[in-house]
Amino acid sequence: MLHYPTKYLSSKQAYKFLSGSIIPRPIAWVTTLNQEHETVNAAPFSFFNAAASEIPLVTLSILRRNGEIKDTARNIIETNELVIHLVNDQVVESMNQTAASLKSDQSEIILNKIETTVSKSVTVPGIKAAPIRMEGRLHQYVPVKNHEDQIITDLFIVEITDFYFDEAIFDQKNEYILPETFNPIARLAGNTYAHIRDLFDLKRPD
Repeated sequence: MLHYPTKYLSSKQAYKFLSGSIIPRPIAWVTTLNQEHETVNAAPFSFFNAAASEIPLVTLSILRRNGEIKDTARNIIETNELVIHLVNDQVVESMNQTAASLKSDQSEIILNKIETTVSKSVTVPGIKAAPIRMEGRLHQYVPVKNHEDQIITDLFIVEITDFYFDEAIFDQKNEYILPETFNPIARLAGNTYAHIRDLFDLKRPD
């Protein structure tokens, strides 16, 4: 085994090792509202997962760039609202376009002509074409700091208030998401993405 003590790694190496090892990762395509400019921002993040089900909670980690907070993180802190979308082939190109760095007063939604839909429980609109979307409110904010007490990551625990599923990917009788029909896009490292293939079942031990 090759061994790399983390105390000798640069932040770039640590990111490469994490993003290349923890794969595949789901993509959270997030819309938020910039109150100052009254613009809707959209951006994808892959440091994202479920956290609890008694209260439906998810985690979203937004890494800072050179210590600067990102627009999405700032918007969540200021409004406590967001909409998270899951990504498939139908929206992957649009998702990728919203990864571009824009000024805070510019809207990725407007620039890329992405159609939105009104949300039920938050003021932030959702992206209409996404196969799954989840309206959410901020449950807990954790500013993650480095050893010098500087914030390096904005970690959000988000309570989901509303789920929406495309009828084509949802078994309404059993209330299952159909993974092969959903065919989600997963994030790997660098510019690489993947589909889920060759599903199999394993019975859990008693």
